[in-house]
Amino acid sequence: MQQFFITADQVADGQIFVEGPDVNHIKNVLRMREGELAYFVAGDNLRYTAAYAGMRGEAAVFSVTAKETSTTELPVRITLFQGIPKGDKLEWITEKCVELGVYRIVPVAMRRSVRKIEKKKEAQVIRHLNGIAESAAKQAKRAVIPEVTGVMDLASALHFAKEEGMRLLLPYELERGIEKTRELLGSLKKGEALGIFIGPEGGFDKEEADRISESGGERLTLGKRILRTETAGMALLSVLAYLLEE
Repeated sequence: MQQFFITADQVADGQIFVEGPDVNHIKNVLRMREGELAYFVAGDNLRYTAAYAGMRGEAAVFSVTAKETSTTELPVRITLFQGIPKGDKLEWITEKCVELGVYRIVPVAMRRSVRKIEKKKEAQVIRHLNGIAESAAKQAKRAVIPEVTGVMDLASALHFAKEEGMRLLLPYELERGIEKTRELLGSLKKGEALGIFIGPEGGFDKEEADRISESGGERLTLGKRILRTETAGMALLSVLAYLLEE
C-alpha cells in the first residue's frame, strides 16, 4: 500500500487533505480510484489508513478508516557520520541506510575523501540527498523521514555528536577481536543515541581514528574482510537492527 508523509495540520475532522506534488502522483501516476486505501504518517509516530474520496479543488481528499502506532522505527536513533565517498555512492548509501533504519546521515569531509562538495553546490547536493531519503522512507514505510545534514568537518561532527549525547561506534579496519565486538554490541541499550563513523575510500587517517577514539569512539571490527565504504555502514546497521529490533 502506498504511503505518504503529511503534517498534522493536514488532518481534520476525520479527513486528510493532500496538496502539492503528491497530488500529481495520486492522480496521474497511481491513478487512485475512490475507496482505494493508502497510509499516511504525520511525524507523530501515528500511521493513518485512509480511503481516497476524490478531489476538492487542488487537494486530494482521503477519509480516515484507521489509526495506529507505527512500529517501523528502531528503538535507537542512529546517526551515520559518512566520510564523503567518490561519485554517486552517497546517493546509494543514503537510500539503503534509510531503508535499514538510520535516523540521520551526516556527510563528513575527511582527509582521504577524494570527492569534494563545493560550498556553492552543497545546498543543491543536500536537497537532492534529502529527496532520496524521503523516497526511501516512503518505500520502507518509515514513520519519519531521516535527515541528511549539511557537510561537516571531523571536528564539527564530533562536537555535534557530543551535543546530541551520542555513544560513538568506530568500525576500524585495523581493529581485531570479534569477541570484543560482540561484547560491545551486546552492551547497547534501547533508547540510546548512537553515532557510527565510517571512513571514505582508503579508510580513516590514523590521526582521525585516534581523534574519534579520544572523543569516546568505541572501536570494533566488522570481520576479517575489508568492506567498501558504501558497504560498511549498511553492514553495521543490519547487525544493529537484528540485535535491537523490537
